[in-house]
Amino acid sequence: MNGAESVVRSLHAAGTEVCFANPGTSEMQFVDALDRTRLMRCVLGLFEGVVTGAADGYARMAGKPAATLLHLAPGFANGAANLHNARKARSPVLNLVGEHAVRHLGYDAPLSADLSGAVAPFSDWVKTGSSAATLARDAMEGWAAAASHPGAVATLILPADLGWDEGGVIAPTPALRPAGLVSDDSVARAAEALGPGAVLLIGGTVLEDPQSLKLAAGIAQATGAAVMAPGANRRVEMGAGLPVIPRIPYPIDMALEALSGFDRAVLVETVEPVAFFAYPGRPSVLLPPSCRTLTLAERAQDGRAALAALAELVGAKPWRGTDAPRPVAPQAGPLNDLALSQAISSALPEGAIIVDEGITRGRDVGRLAAGAAPLSWLAITGGSIGIGVPLAAGASVACPDRPVVALQADGSAMYTLQGLWTQAREGLNVTTVIFANRSYEILKGELLRVGANPGPTALDMLDLRRPDLDFCALARGMGVPAQRVEDAAELHRAIAASVCEPGPMLIEAMLC
Repeated sequence: MNGAESVVRSLHAAGTEVCFANPGTSEMQFVDALDRTRLMRCVLGLFEGVVTGAADGYARMAGKPAATLLHLAPGFANGAANLHNARKARSPVLNLVGEHAVRHLGYDAPLSADLSGAVAPFSDWVKTGSSAATLARDAMEGWAAAASHPGAVATLILPADLGWDEGGVIAPTPALRPAGLVSDDSVARAAEALGPGAVLLIGGTVLEDPQSLKLAAGIAQATGAAVMAPGANRRVEMGAGLPVIPRIPYPIDMALEALSGFDRAVLVETVEPVAFFAYPGRPSVLLPPSCRTLTLAERAQDGRAALAALAELVGAKPWRGTDAPRPVAPQAGPLNDLALSQAISSALPEGAIIVDEGITRGRDVGRLAAGAAPLSWLAITGGSIGIGVPLAAGASVACPDRPVVALQADGSAMYTLQGLWTQAREGLNVTTVIFANRSYEILKGELLRVGANPGPTALDMLDLRRPDLDFCALARGMGVPAQRVEDAAELHRAIAASVCEPGPMLIEAMLC
């Protein structure tokens, strides 16, 4: 057995079922091992950002790591932006990155670069293999680092000759690091802090568990505190039967207003909220300066168990309240923001997975979908745009029986549009709704927030016209059926029909 085969067999034994790949020459031994063993589903991405974004989407829905197979430092660099998002999400991802053979490293070949230096900023765990005999053990160490609570990005660098060399040894599956326990003292201090004027800010795995969501809302009801979530999260379960958990808005003025009334904050699997950027005359920290902040559960701790202990201490029962109203389909008319949000939210079937990279448009979808049938909501977490199309692909690979609806801004779609090809190749049930406003609209707002008075040159750099993008033609060129919609009622019908059909579909929504 060579080193590559020992890695594949060991990862499969640990439960790794999928490899998202864009391999090159230095990974051919792993391509061969995947082919010979037939132990993993291999999903090809035409760009490394598709590979890493899909691995993130898979991890968020499967709750375990897929493997990625990437080619040297340049290939990893192409995928780094979406690994940044995965790292911010604490998504479990294991990267297998080929490196030149050890004997070749000294010759400064054209694809030579500082691979260790390239992967470090985007990985929580990094190791370089040193022998065929220990390669699988290294891979399992990385797998455990990725899969342990709350999740991490692990990168194993694989010199090509170690994959070729015989002497590979299958490694046992290591135990995962359990979530840390919260002390009784932390629970008591949180209970003392909660009450009117306090906010219980919940994140991480708490948002992925319906019972924990109900418990958090029940604690808020029992104590008179508010309950909120960060603006962008790995995954949120929501819909009928679950409490509505408001999220901190992205625009800084709205965020400051939403948090202005609190003088105590209790954090569960999240950190003190800060603005995305610094703005003239505005603070970086979003909570008021006088707000006292304490942490009930760190990200690496068991927030679900901490909430259960807190509920017991304050005498709280799980939330039992009235569901948010069911979203209503819009009447015929132009696609303004409200009509767009109504069309999407009212068309969502039970069990839908929503991928949110709408950026500036359709911001009411989440609010309206709170009364829809139960669904999962995945958002861009690290602010590095271009995750929506591949994130949706990975989520669909993880949950083939659930329809995926991707809310996709047109500008960020162009970063990883190749993911549509992967959706078509794999026959994934993904409906991509392109929010076509022909502009980097969010950056226009950012210009104003920093006090600029933009002229024609500045605005031209944020414009996506000359020529207009034809997303229907682009989608069809990659094997995805597409249609253009200008009417709200028509958009509702198009989404409702698409989610019931197998395979991908793109709908270009022409916004007003």
